[in-house]
Parts: sequence; C-alpha cells; structure tokens
Amino acid sequence: MKYNVIIPLILFVFVVLFLLPIKQAFTFTEHRTENPKLFYIPVESDDSFQIRYVHSIHLTDVIESYEITADQKIRLVSMQYEDLAIGLPGYAEEGETFSVNDGVYTLTYDDNVIESFVMLIGNVDAELAFQYVGNELNLKKQLVRGKSYTFCVKKLSIYQLLKGVNMNGKKHKAE
Repeated sequence: MKYNVIIPLILFVFVVLFLLPIKQAFTFTEHRTENPKLFYIPVESDDSFQIRYVHSIHLTDVIESYEITADQKIRLVSMQYEDLAIGLPGYAEEGETFSVNDGVYTLTYDDNVIESFVMLIGNVDAELAFQYVGNELNLKKQLVRGKSYTFCVKKLSIYQLLKGVNMNGKKHKAE
C-alpha cells in the first residue's frame, strides 16, 4: 500500500520540478507562427546587455543598452550612434536626455521599462549582434533571416530549456 502512494508522489514531484520555471534567460520566440521555436541565452550574474546593429542607411554602428529589472522586465538605458537623420533622433523627448561627446550621440532614457519587443531579423547583409558578459553573438547566424522574434526575459523550465535552442553554446533540438 505504501508504494501506491510513494510512486505517484515521486512522479508528481518530478513532473512539477520538470515544468517549474527555474532558469532566467533572454528569450527569442518566433513571432506569428503556428509552432513558435524558442531560442534562449541563459542570464548570468550581469543584468545589463546590449544590441548592436549597423544602420542600413548610414552603415554605422548603433548600440542600444538595456538592463533587466527585478521583475524580469527590460529597462531601456541608452542608444548611441554616430550619424543623425533617418530613424535616429537628434533631440530628446520627455523622459530622455540627449548629448554629444566626441562625435557620438547618446540618447539616455530616464525610466523606460517594457515587457518585451519584437525584433525583425532583416534579410540584408548588415550586422545584428547581442552583447552580454563580454561576448557578442551574431543574431543573423543564430536566428532565421526574414523572421520576427519576440524578445523578453523570463524564467524557463527544464522542459523549455531542453526543447529550446541554447544560443550560448549548447544546442538542444527543438523538434
């Protein structure tokens, strides 16, 4: 009679632990698709990260800096670039500060927090990279060009970690 209780209890605990979100990660989830594929980068000790891309018209780097908040949201910190005009602001709006130092324009955000954003991996030969803890990951090689991905920070379960694709080295088959 003991085994009739112990075995289901152990099985229940195993299933709960397998499905319980435990590991914080930066996630890229295919947007607008029937069976979205999950790509992720495990979050380590540093809460700050950057996205660097080459502006398609100016052909110069744009660096967007972010931080993870305590409640797993994304705080926009700043945007730096070397050329003004199309798509790059030359002034600050409310809640922002604009400065120029040695030819680099910096737009700093006072407190702009979002839960997620959609990122298009353009089908053009311009760089797009994710920078974290001293490493730079080429998103155009890791993700599919021409597809959109919802980017956010969230905790993943062991099941999600095994099903998804770890972009930081170890790869897990998603299907």
